Amino acid sequence: MITLHGAAGVVAEGHACAAHPLPAHGTWLDLEDPSEAETALAETATGLKVPSRAALSEVQNSRRLNRRKDAFYLSTPMISFRDDDLTIRPLGFVLTPERLLTVRFQPLAAFDTVKERQAERDGPASSVETFLALNEELIDCMADTLETMSDELDSLSTRIFTFDTSANGNGRREGAAPKNFAPKRRDLALRRLLRAIGRRGKALAKLRASLLGLGRILPYVAGEAETWLKPEEKARFESLRLDVASLDEFETRLSETVQFLLDATLGLINMEQNNTFRVLTVVSVIGIPPTLMASVYGMNFKHMPELDWAWGYPYGLAVIGLSALVPAIYFKLKGWF
Repeated sequence: MITLHGAAGVVAEGHACAAHPLPAHGTWLDLEDPSEAETALAETATGLKVPSRAALSEVQNSRRLNRRKDAFYLSTPMISFRDDDLTIRPLGFVLTPERLLTVRFQPLAAFDTVKERQAERDGPASSVETFLALNEELIDCMADTLETMSDELDSLSTRIFTFDTSANGNGRREGAAPKNFAPKRRDLALRRLLRAIGRRGKALAKLRASLLGLGRILPYVAGEAETWLKPEEKARFESLRLDVASLDEFETRLSETVQFLLDATLGLINMEQNNTFRVLTVVSVIGIPPTLMASVYGMNFKHMPELDWAWGYPYGLAVIGLSALVPAIYFKLKGWF
């Protein structure tokens, strides 16, 4: 898809913008997942080199930020901001004093918002203003996503640290052992918590990559294009730089929270495993005395007084049962199970 925008909204869309020379009032050319034909048409219309997806995916800083005469070629990884699929794809800007060319490979709500503003004749008029507006909307989307993730992590924290209470939903006080919550269900609940934390951690990593990309682009353009920026545009660049710095600090705190919750969940899993091994240990220890007594009375000695007793057999059974009961009571009093 190829769309040409001006201060009053869409100037041309589809292939129409390349059917004749670029109108003078067209300042923003947006390419969304362009085909080779659309890329060629955009290059013909603007006289600018349209970077390929492979070029926009380069990780070197010199590839992501470079200047060719008065044209800035900029790229950054950008998430999709979709709750169901936070995929990350490259986003490219080609900025000149007269034109802004954007290359993207996924729908982005920030772009739709700026387009709506232009359609209402309240949008940015120049290429720099459009560039600033797009970055402002992208940063707003990142802030909203981080705020949502903060709420989700807070909810996960509550579930983790009230696990015994919330797991079976019977209102038992925190720390009380759930009686009817089967070990298998407890294991599944912990696995769900672990997966949920992992998904948030993965999404935060993608958000951080996008945030760092914008954090490099903004000061680079503000410094290199200082001669053709207006004073109010310089102030907006500085404001965006501060916004990115604050979001970076917020993201760092959320990453630390994710790590903390991950450690806490793994600690709960270790406790569950320790409880299982403790029960197995107690059972095996309780079984030792009865085994010993049964072995004694299973000896084939000729002279065993109990063999001639009328109550010898019940006596032997009672001794075996008592030898198992005594350690069981002892371990119970110690709180081992």
